[in-house]
Amino acid sequence: MRRTQSSVVALAVGLWLWSAPAVAQTASGVVFNDLNGNGLRDDDEPGIAAVAVSNGRDVVETDGDGRYAIEVGERDIVFVSKPQGFAVPVDEKMLPQFYYIHDPKGTAPDLALRYPGVPPTGELPSAIDFPLRETDEPTSFGVVLFSDTQPQSDAEVSFIRDDVVTPLIGTDAAFGITVGDIMFDDMSLVPRYNDVIARIGVPWHNVPGNHELNFLSPDDEHSLETFKRVFGPPYYSFTHGDVHFVILDNVDYLGSDAGRDEPTYRGNGTYEGRISEAQLTWLRNDLARVPADKLIFVAHHIPSLWPLDPERASVNTLNREELFEVLEGRRVHLVSGHTHTMHHVYFDEDDGFSGPEPLHHQVIATVSGSWWSGPMDERGIPVAVQRDGAPNGYHIARFEGADVVVDYVPANLPADHQMRIMFDTAFHNYRREIMRDYQPGRLLDGRMLIDEVPATRLMVHFYDGGPNSIVTFDVNGGQAIAMERTTGVDPHARELFLRHPDTKKPWVFRDGQPGSGDRTDSLYIANLPRDLPAGVHTLTVRATDEFGRTHVDHAVLEIMGYGAPAMAVSQGLPSVELTAGR
Repeated sequence: MRRTQSSVVALAVGLWLWSAPAVAQTASGVVFNDLNGNGLRDDDEPGIAAVAVSNGRDVVETDGDGRYAIEVGERDIVFVSKPQGFAVPVDEKMLPQFYYIHDPKGTAPDLALRYPGVPPTGELPSAIDFPLRETDEPTSFGVVLFSDTQPQSDAEVSFIRDDVVTPLIGTDAAFGITVGDIMFDDMSLVPRYNDVIARIGVPWHNVPGNHELNFLSPDDEHSLETFKRVFGPPYYSFTHGDVHFVILDNVDYLGSDAGRDEPTYRGNGTYEGRISEAQLTWLRNDLARVPADKLIFVAHHIPSLWPLDPERASVNTLNREELFEVLEGRRVHLVSGHTHTMHHVYFDEDDGFSGPEPLHHQVIATVSGSWWSGPMDERGIPVAVQRDGAPNGYHIARFEGADVVVDYVPANLPADHQMRIMFDTAFHNYRREIMRDYQPGRLLDGRMLIDEVPATRLMVHFYDGGPNSIVTFDVNGGQAIAMERTTGVDPHARELFLRHPDTKKPWVFRDGQPGSGDRTDSLYIANLPRDLPAGVHTLTVRATDEFGRTHVDHAVLEIMGYGAPAMAVSQGLPSVELTAGR
């Protein structure tokens, strides 16, 4: 039932009484080297100096004995920022344990949230100690980057397990990060999901997305009560090697009564991309103590800017320039998810960022792709091609000191599968009414009549391409021909969902007509050479990515003379063995 104005007022009053400002207290304790790994400070375990401790706004450093003191109010989270050369403990689900929630009364019952929030923590302890453990921490390491795992059902947790988790067991990555939309609203799936992700065997960090919200919350302040109970602070930092990692929450929830006229199962709320003033204050204080030579690696869910729709509030960070101001002078790589498309965007002084090089913002691949849409493969898992046409998957960031390259890894495909080569020969191939006549897979088939060659476009979807990527092709090792980057619909993905409309979520390729999100800006197009003779040819595509690596793929062209005589002569074959057309 929709809340009336009087009920909203009553709720607001109840929340004020529940969380009325109290006299600030001082939290204190020791950050220590947990030599035996038992989580408790023993007599022989020394404190660690110069470790940052925060209340989400202020940042203090431990003294020479590892001691700290910081002011806290009710509903604050006290957390430590892991320094280089140390590890934080993890629980049985591989979730890092580096924080203490101070919420004496817990989440207000009057909120009537669908999923439980923070239980009452009671009075502030006399000491809040944080164990760290000194460790050998190479400056060369990898980080697994998931985004939008987004299971909508228990079955989809199994898809995550078999599509991406099982292949990663035994990875040499130092840790992983899921860049938001861990769930698809149903927070009851979290315990099983966390158990599954833990099988990868590395510590796992989690960024809040717009599908982890408590949608019945009246405001943003109370929208992550369940997230905090499970994962801890929604923003924090840590250093690993020569890289300082920053986790941010840029989903600004406008409240359960905002934005919709009719009730939904979520509540009625909407959200915008925005970073709170509290986070910006904290980040400014946090970075003040981080050496200038560290790379700053930022993860938040909603893109800073989504190139396909740069004005929409729900897919762009509206106050990104305020973040850029805090990051001024730093080397920054920033990743996000949310859109189920992949992009590279660079920000410089014209965009409000001033640094030694442009800020590289990367919208990464999603594990759920098209929200687990599409026909099932032989394993019983949807093919889940993203709405931009790329295979669902994830990324691995590889660090060498303060330098980073980021690899895209398609799910259930060889790691070197980085592009789709297509041949656009059919004039009406996008038309629904001829789809019945259009042979499945024809876009990927390099067999064509010689009469079709002058009208054929070569289309290469270089999945993780960007504005600095270069794609060329040649035929039989001849002269390289440049391909033009364009924004458009991947026709293979369009065909897939046109042919299998009952297997997709309703917002994916609606009625076969692409919306602004069902496009890619990594489509490269060129005409085939008009004078290709009949015969069999090797077409080679070379794509240089945003990090300067070159990827190579091939296709075989079979060009047939109409009615076969031209090809028969060129191959020295009897014409009776060749047929016209396909």
